[in-house]
Amino acid sequence: MTIREINEEREYKELSPFAAKAADAVRDREEEECEIRTSFQRDRDRIIHSRAFRRLKDKTQVFLTFQDDHYRTRLTHTIEVSQIARTIAKALNLNCDLVEAIALGHDLGHTPFGHEGEGILNEKAACGFAHNEQSVRLVEVLEKDGKGLNLTKEVREGMQNHRTRCKPKTLEAQVVRLSDKLAYIHHDMDDAKAGGIITEEDVPADIRALLGQTCTERLDALIKDIIYKSMDKPEIVQSEDYAEALYRLRAMMFERVYYGGPFREENDKACRILRELYDFYYAGPEKMSADCIKMLEGGEAKDRVVCDYISGMTDRFAVRCFEEQFIPMARGIY
Repeated sequence: MTIREINEEREYKELSPFAAKAADAVRDREEEECEIRTSFQRDRDRIIHSRAFRRLKDKTQVFLTFQDDHYRTRLTHTIEVSQIARTIAKALNLNCDLVEAIALGHDLGHTPFGHEGEGILNEKAACGFAHNEQSVRLVEVLEKDGKGLNLTKEVREGMQNHRTRCKPKTLEAQVVRLSDKLAYIHHDMDDAKAGGIITEEDVPADIRALLGQTCTERLDALIKDIIYKSMDKPEIVQSEDYAEALYRLRAMMFERVYYGGPFREENDKACRILRELYDFYYAGPEKMSADCIKMLEGGEAKDRVVCDYISGMTDRFAVRCFEEQFIPMARGIY
């Protein structure tokens, strides 16, 4: 037996009966199996080595990356989601390799400038835009010169359904979905406190009494609640009062931070950059990359390809493109 086969057999013997098993994983295109790694391990590695994953280091999480070196980026958020999800999955005896692959890939399709950018592309493009759908498009179509990464169905389904309103099929994907929410609420709150936008006193007293007096204490309490409430169950659940507290924390963050705060003016500037770039590339698609032009020649809709190009930009590259197209250079002024 190969090392992979030994590990696949071990999963059936040792993991929860509700856990996904790598031996049952399905790919759209058949390929030769690895002697060492299971299918989910290979998916994790393919995501880490993808170009889209590397770009996450220069994409905004909530606060624009050039406002402070210590604010979370989309990459650090992704790593934090993976860490939380692995902690929960390990405690529940689920498939940690699948959890890690989904967590590392869940935000690959995010735009520059965070959810502000996602909203602009959804507003401008007739085809609409959602970062979870773009994440799946990246691994199915755009990576590796149009060949995609050929990830397993289980990983792609988890990436597609990590948003709040979705209901993932595997328990591993359900873990990532909740871990994403835990991570962005508490870590974004930590950044907001560091930026002087909110204070600990802004968190309702009853929530602090229930979950803890700091972001770290509340996150720890919510993680433990998920683990103990989901033990030996065919779904990932929370206590009702903890779920309500998390919902209220999320609502507070949307009101005080995501849709407000002192950086609103800077975020508006970022939105203008993406609006201008969308109109520019839609009117002149030949100005996009050679890969995008090839997709247009192959019959892809123009609005879809413009979304592909802009959503793949880092914050820094989007600013540079804007400057090149709309800001006059000194040598051109007489």
